[in-house]
Amino acid sequence: MTGGIASGKSTVSRILSDLGATVIDADEVSREVVATGGDAWKEIVESFGAGILNEDGSIDRHKLGAIVFRDRSALERLNRIVHPRVIAVIESRLKELRRRPDPPPAAVVDAPLLIEAGMTRMVDVVWVVGVDRHTQVERLMCRDRFTLEEAERRIAAQMPLAEKIRFADAVIDNSGPLEATERQVRDLWFSLIERQTE
Repeated sequence: MTGGIASGKSTVSRILSDLGATVIDADEVSREVVATGGDAWKEIVESFGAGILNEDGSIDRHKLGAIVFRDRSALERLNRIVHPRVIAVIESRLKELRRRPDPPPAAVVDAPLLIEAGMTRMVDVVWVVGVDRHTQVERLMCRDRFTLEEAERRIAAQMPLAEKIRFADAVIDNSGPLEATERQVRDLWFSLIERQTE
């Protein structure tokens, strides 16, 4: 599952988890990968300087984001450090799930950069969560307290929704009320489970 920033992927993940899916959150994995003192942390500090660190030595994601979302080459440099490690962890967790005697009915990889990072090869279907641009900007400003300019810059740094949809097996429109999103997700989920049991 993928989608743009502030499109509501976490909401869809929660619904899927309630339905019985095991969700692997790429953002959570990313935070684990860049934990203080690890190899990725060292590379990031070497590349971007100690000015991106909090007092406790952890990476200040807001400071780092302010750098990489103003400079595409800096964002690419960060992605080269982080993405291979995140992908390796996710692949390992998927293998563990397959080996379990009681595997879940489905595993969901919740990854904003599923397509851009070449992770579609790891999944059987691609679901894209989308919202209209105005809603996306408003949610991002409210959630992360970004200015309009900062929100627009974060959105512009990502693959456009229309491009993501080209890779989608299904699109979940999360612009409306929660009940409408839940209905779409449930329909897709039961259709997926049905196909697995045929």
